[in-house]
Amino acid sequence: MIRGIHGLFFSSRPNLTRAFLRDKLHLPATDVGDGWLVFDVPAAEVDVHPKEAGREHAPGMHDVSFLCDDLPGTVADLRSRGVKFDDAIEEQSYGFTIHFRMPGGIRVQLWEPKYATRASRRAPSAKPRSAARASPRRRT
Repeated sequence: MIRGIHGLFFSSRPNLTRAFLRDKLHLPATDVGDGWLVFDVPAAEVDVHPKEAGREHAPGMHDVSFLCDDLPGTVADLRSRGVKFDDAIEEQSYGFTIHFRMPGGIRVQLWEPKYATRASRRAPSAKPRSAARASPRRRT
């Protein structure tokens, strides 16, 4: 039975990327040998998007977003740890987003969904979102 997802970041500076995930994002990790860290994330979900003409995403390309329940609070916390963001928080049809870069040229989206995921419903620390931000729309 599938019990999770394993994601990969391809980095031109893997040691700095690992340090960023450990020190800035505070993700717990297991050293599987020689300093190779495998990071634990509390929840995951997978989505499939169609390739749209004129978009930068090509078939076979992957994208990673970190999920949170309080985007403004999470952004403030990450900024206090020195994380720099590429843009401001924006409202999308599916949630609220902002982007940051990790060492090694990796751009990541930080995202607060407008819908409750199975993982967020199980998470004991998940804060209820306001009615204005809890629209059940899914992205397509």
